Amino acid sequence: MNRRAFIALLGGAAAWPVAARGQQPMPVIGFLSSASPEPFAHLVAALRQGLGQLGYMEGRNVAIEYRWAEDQPDRLPALAAELIERRVSVLAATGGDAVARAAKVATATVPVVFNVGGDPVEQGLVASFNRPGGNMTGINVITSQLSAKRLEILREAVPNAAVIGALLNPNAATTKLQEGDLDAAARRVAQQVVILHAGNEHEIDAAFATAADNGVGAMIVGATPLFMSHRAQLVALAARHAIPAIYEWQEYAKAGGLMSYGTNLADGYRKVGAYVGRILKGEAPAELPIDRSTKVELAVNLKTAKALGIEIPQSLLARADEVIE
Repeated sequence: MNRRAFIALLGGAAAWPVAARGQQPMPVIGFLSSASPEPFAHLVAALRQGLGQLGYMEGRNVAIEYRWAEDQPDRLPALAAELIERRVSVLAATGGDAVARAAKVATATVPVVFNVGGDPVEQGLVASFNRPGGNMTGINVITSQLSAKRLEILREAVPNAAVIGALLNPNAATTKLQEGDLDAAARRVAQQVVILHAGNEHEIDAAFATAADNGVGAMIVGATPLFMSHRAQLVALAARHAIPAIYEWQEYAKAGGLMSYGTNLADGYRKVGAYVGRILKGEAPAELPIDRSTKVELAVNLKTAKALGIEIPQSLLARADEVIE
C-alpha cells in the first residue's frame, strides 16, 4: 500500500467514530396501557406534549413502542415483558395501578414512570413520595379518594333519589377503598347506596339493567380505566335508563354524561411525558419525587340535565369549573 492510500485509509478510519455518533439510533420509549387506543388517543397526545416540553418529538428524536391490553388486565405481564425485551430506554406505565404492578414485576433496572390512582407507597411501588428509590417514579392521580364527594354532589343535584347506585369494577385495586368510602359517607347522611359490579363491557349493560330494575334513582360511576374506555357506552346506558350519573373525569361530561368530579387526567399524562423526558436527559427515577395531580374539577352538562328533566341548583353551577350548554 503506498503512502497516499495509507493516509486516506487513516483519514477514513478517523471519521468512523464521528459518523457512528451521528447515526446512533434514537431512544425508544415503551408505552404500556391497560386500555384501548381510540378512547385514550387524546391522553397519548397529552403525554407527547409533556415530552415536547423537554424537547422530544416522536419520530424526530425519540421513538415510542405502544402496547395496549385492550381492557384485558391478564395481558399486562406479557406486554410489559415484551417491551423490556425491546430494550426500551424508559417505560411509561399508564392506565391504572395494575399496569404499574406489571411493570414492577417485568424490570428492576429499566426506568419506569407510572400514573396510579392508589397510594404507590402502600402498593410497594416506591419507598416514599419524596425519594422513590429503585427504578420507578410517577404521578399519583387522585381518583378513588373522591367517591364520598361525588356522592355529596350527586345528592345535591338529585335530592329525591331514594336509592343511589355505585358502579364499580371488581377487578380494580382501588374498589375496596371506594366501597368503604361510599359506605361510610352513605351512613353519615342515611342514604341507601346499592353497589353494582362490572368487570367487562357486557357486565356494564347488565349492571344498568339491574339498577333500573331495583329503582336506582341516580348513579355514581367509579374510578377505573375500564369505564373510561367505555365511557360512550356508559353515557348511552345512563340516558337510555334515564339515570342521572356522576363520573370521575371531564371526558364523561363532554361525551354527554350529566356530571363529573375529578382531577384533570390529561394533565396527569402530560406530567408522565415530562418525567419520561427528564429521565431521557439523565435524571434518575430514584431521585424524582412522586408528583401528585391534585387539582379537582367539576363539570356539568346542562344539555343532559335538560334531557333528564333535572334542574341543577345554582349553588352547584357556581362551583363548576366547566358548564356544557
